[in-house]
Amino acid sequence: MQIRNSSDWRDALPFELPIPAAEAVPGEPTRCAGCGPDSEPWPREALWVVKHRHPNNPAGFVRYYCADHKPTPKLAPPVSAPERARRARAAAPAPRKAAAPSIPERAAVLCPDCFVEVPATGVCGMCGQQVA
Repeated sequence: MQIRNSSDWRDALPFELPIPAAEAVPGEPTRCAGCGPDSEPWPREALWVVKHRHPNNPAGFVRYYCADHKPTPKLAPPVSAPERARRARAAAPAPRKAAAPSIPERAAVLCPDCFVEVPATGVCGMCGQQVA
């Protein structure tokens, strides 16, 4: 199954970062994903919207949460200076080798009678004349 993306308001949301729903997309009251489908709808001003990563869809998926169920932002753990330097060295590209010297091409030789290029054998393919 191939997932096609369309462009809409969800593209502007960062992954795993709660944003007030009224700022992200104003609209009708909706239910909190944590409260369940039987709960009463919340006004958008009381909800948070979070875009989560999805294993099969690179665009992810969006859920609404009330203040009680709002997930904490998932931030990358701090990296120490030696670890950062080690990662930089590992990510650095390997030193490039010098390009092999190129062999200059043979100058084009033309047959004086036919005015076509003569192959490396020196014999014209049109008239058979030997050209030096």
